[in-house]
Amino acid sequence: MNRPPLLLLVALLTQLPFLPPLRAQEADTSVHPNLVYNGSFEDYRSCPRKVDAVGILTLVEGWYQPTLGSADYFHLCGTRECGVPKNKLGFQPPHSGDAYCGIYCSKDDYREYLQTRLLRRLHQGDSIVVSFYVSLSEESTGAVATLGALFTPDRIADTTRSLFLDRRHTRLGTNVVQTVSYPYTPQVYNSPARPLDDTRQWQQVSGLFVARGGEQYITLGNFFPLERSGYTEPDSLTLLLPGAYYYIDDVTVRCLNCSQPEADDLSPDSAYLTPAQPALAVGGTFVLKDIFFEFDKSTLLQQSFFELLRLKTLLDAHPSMRVEIRGHTDDRGSTAYNLRLSESRAQAVADYLIGKGIDPKRLQYKGYGKSLPVDTNDTDEGRANNRRVEFKILGI
Repeated sequence: MNRPPLLLLVALLTQLPFLPPLRAQEADTSVHPNLVYNGSFEDYRSCPRKVDAVGILTLVEGWYQPTLGSADYFHLCGTRECGVPKNKLGFQPPHSGDAYCGIYCSKDDYREYLQTRLLRRLHQGDSIVVSFYVSLSEESTGAVATLGALFTPDRIADTTRSLFLDRRHTRLGTNVVQTVSYPYTPQVYNSPARPLDDTRQWQQVSGLFVARGGEQYITLGNFFPLERSGYTEPDSLTLLLPGAYYYIDDVTVRCLNCSQPEADDLSPDSAYLTPAQPALAVGGTFVLKDIFFEFDKSTLLQQSFFELLRLKTLLDAHPSMRVEIRGHTDDRGSTAYNLRLSESRAQAVADYLIGKGIDPKRLQYKGYGKSLPVDTNDTDEGRANNRRVEFKILGI
């Protein structure tokens, strides 16, 4: 695979002008509800046990990390490493509630980010006000200024631990692919002239932008190289971490010109109904489109949260409905192994729903391995379609 030279990447990063966000306005929360689920990080699967330098954020409902940079979770119920207000990274009471998350920006290109899906897609022309609060850990060496929020139509991810870049692939010929990396430009970010250097009080990052339409994911972090991040080194810091570590709390996204609260994208029936399947009926089988597991494991990732929430909402709306959770794999691996993996993944989904209050008597689960493909196993796309979790209605 051909990649652009480093100088091209540097040129792309340094030529991008700063576009300061518009001044945020106060929003009436009764008319303009928050489009971010769990914006104060109060809902969680289990209490945090440690701060893991190479871990995956799996404890906070609805939130996850889009790169391998390991974001952290802190809660009042956590251990000494990740408790509140005292933890391994410093001392800070939450801006509200009992919890917050944390991300790190090193003096090199190492970055950590937080990502979640909005409760509904934005429409073209929506005036969106964004706000979140940050506090610098006193264990940092320095502070940055340009923390911000990036909105995208699709869930984006990167397998690196560095500056989050839009890596676009161009096919130049047979087996020749060029990757050009462009910097993402967050719609809202803090001014580089205003350091986020307060270790005692929370500082607000806020701004206003007009949606292009279709944006549904928000990513928080620093999208600029250090030389363009307003980096400073206050004398008050301990200099233990070679960079800036920030606690994050109270993320809100509101539409100012929406006349009334709009329904979210989690309506219980319509998500699973198509022209070919006009009604929920016994025997109907529906694919859960956004279910993600750790590689070769049955551990559910937080990217799965909204699809699981949609299924729970459906079951809550139809209290007599009984379903079978069905796991499937592609044809790679032995029959016995695929049966075990598919069943354990189906069980993980059922266990999640039970943990959220669904009566176990309404749920069955079974693994079918590679026995029921819905596509070819000769292509990557076909195998991805075959690796699926679905539910079948047994009674309604």
